[in-house]
Amino acid sequence: MAKGFPYADLPEFLAALERDGDLRRVTASVDPTLEISEITQRVVRAGGPALLFENPTRGAMPVAMNLFGTIERTAKALGVANLDEIGARIGDLIKPELPVGWSGIREGLGKVMQLKSLPPKKLKSAPCQEIVYKGDKVDLNRLPGLMTWPGDGGIFHNYGLTHTKHPETGKRNLGLYRLQQHDHKTLGMHWQIHKDSTAHHAVAERRGERLPVAIAFGCDPVVSYSASAPLPGDIDEYLFAGFLRGARVEMVDCLTVPLQVPANAQVVLEGYVEPGERLPEGPFGDHTGYYTPVEPFPVFHVEAMTTQKNPVYHSIVTSRPPQEDLGLGKATERIFLPLIKLMIPDIVDMNMPEPGVFHNALVVSIRKRYPKHAQKVMNAVWGLHLLSLTKLIVVVDEDCDVQDLREVAFRAFGNVDYKHDLLLTEGPVDHLDHASYQQFWGGKAGVDATAKLPTEGYTRGWPDLTVMSPDMVAQVDRRWKEFGL
Repeated sequence: MAKGFPYADLPEFLAALERDGDLRRVTASVDPTLEISEITQRVVRAGGPALLFENPTRGAMPVAMNLFGTIERTAKALGVANLDEIGARIGDLIKPELPVGWSGIREGLGKVMQLKSLPPKKLKSAPCQEIVYKGDKVDLNRLPGLMTWPGDGGIFHNYGLTHTKHPETGKRNLGLYRLQQHDHKTLGMHWQIHKDSTAHHAVAERRGERLPVAIAFGCDPVVSYSASAPLPGDIDEYLFAGFLRGARVEMVDCLTVPLQVPANAQVVLEGYVEPGERLPEGPFGDHTGYYTPVEPFPVFHVEAMTTQKNPVYHSIVTSRPPQEDLGLGKATERIFLPLIKLMIPDIVDMNMPEPGVFHNALVVSIRKRYPKHAQKVMNAVWGLHLLSLTKLIVVVDEDCDVQDLREVAFRAFGNVDYKHDLLLTEGPVDHLDHASYQQFWGGKAGVDATAKLPTEGYTRGWPDLTVMSPDMVAQVDRRWKEFGL
């Protein structure tokens, strides 16, 4: 764990990375149109450090990139040596008598939050409001927003933490959505159909009201991760961040809208979304690796921009793996595994493979106990919150390391009779899925790659795996130096 965790703000995290030799400053002038993207991708694919572009040719502040580009750096951002430590903390607090099912995960996570989280701390003034621009002085061109791919529809802001409140219940939501810059005062809000902010906006539209919105850039790394976490709608992301940090998140009231934002954010945009207003948004090279099409989305009108005196802008590149969001996805996988096992106790371990871009594929291992156990687990996964968007589920036995995709492929390619072991169904898919013949829903498959039982109709006698005897493994271990290999 880095000295000084929890990091008070983004610059403190960057300083910790630099002390550890895990940050590189780029002093040469670099264009946020395509050039920063190309440089960042080369560094990400080489397993390289976080980057701070000090002299972008557009905008008025440095650009921080690749903060979550490795699993090790993501763990450092969350203050642990290994991401499984957080899942273990959650697992230790969940009582086995909690009910199974979606209510179980809400109750389990809610109990963790109550036991171990610290509520946000409200400040009267905050660093994020040291400089204030209102009205005609608002200019989004102060931000070095990126154009990451040649076919993108313009400049996008890819790590803005979006704050909304349910117009009737007042329940807060923190989400991470891409933001297309339409002009110097408006942004396109890419609120996908399954997201909580979409529900907030729908209620506001039904009531004929503007929806207040605040967007924060450059928050501390725990808050930045928490915005991406697939939490149940009734769990406050800032309580979750408090649990992860082990310290209260400092918040401040916005100046022009009835919302709160992190006090140590680098930049905050305040404004509203008008009911009924839509503008074309896209195309955009998203995490699917393909351009998403132009669609009408709500429009955010910025009425105020507040910043620190020397702000740092944070962004990310998304597209075909490997990309920086590997760290974010693996953090979610390991942190939420105990909660998923609470709902589906059959699961031993799981892997959201990076090439599956999180929602396309899931590998789970089970301790198989009865006929069609694997198919039972598949259906349970498809009924579980955002895992319902998973298109392919591969189920393997508990002796298979789900993180070893070579071993998973060996099981999935060899242990399957596709007439008996392939489950085909249909259901909801990700808003961005390009392969489904209808938007928002499509076909799904489950592959039972477990050893088959006689009670499943397999009567030939399942063969044993070829595995060397433990005695011989130990003998060769003892003599290994003799062989000069």
